[in-house]
Amino acid sequence: MKAKIGLMVVCLTAGLISGLRAEDAVIGKPAPDFSLLDTQGKTNSLSAFKHKTVVLEWTNFDCPFVKKHYGAGNMQKLQKFYTERGVVWLTVNSSSPRKQGHYPPEKWNAMLKEKGAAATALLLDPEGRVGKAYGAKTTPHFFVIDPEGVLIYQGAIDDKPTTALEDVATAKNYVQLALDAAMAGKPVETPSTQSYGCSIKY
Repeated sequence: MKAKIGLMVVCLTAGLISGLRAEDAVIGKPAPDFSLLDTQGKTNSLSAFKHKTVVLEWTNFDCPFVKKHYGAGNMQKLQKFYTERGVVWLTVNSSSPRKQGHYPPEKWNAMLKEKGAAATALLLDPEGRVGKAYGAKTTPHFFVIDPEGVLIYQGAIDDKPTTALEDVATAKNYVQLALDAAMAGKPVETPSTQSYGCSIKY
């Protein structure tokens, strides 16, 4: 089953992302479409979430910057709050096989349950094509797409590029601000920031 899911991930990714380049992900332009399997073996395509606000959260649970936000409960809180309001929150892992942060689907599901994650799905991108198409560089690295399919934010989760849990409470959360603006039909005040964290293990 694991081998079958892995093969399907590769085929789906290669088929729908091969023509994309990192420069295709541009603020104010339509976000690149993609299709990936999640940890339940279900196909998730960006185009299927038309008319929805979508968050793409690149992650690696072995990264101390990711551990900061999940350890403080910050990421789960954001996921729960916004998905309950109709936002589609897609966590993406682009770690290559045999590199840090790469796990089989069943291991991911166990970790997500343990952490109390509340994202819509965790998508598997072992070939790194979706990550590279979006220009995702770090974990975490965020992209927010409005209901019209336009990329309206990319960058860091907040303005405190540290691994200290106590910094979460006083940080300016760029993702939250972008989502609030999108849901209110307003422009994002800060549409692009420098992401921080661990390099994605392509």
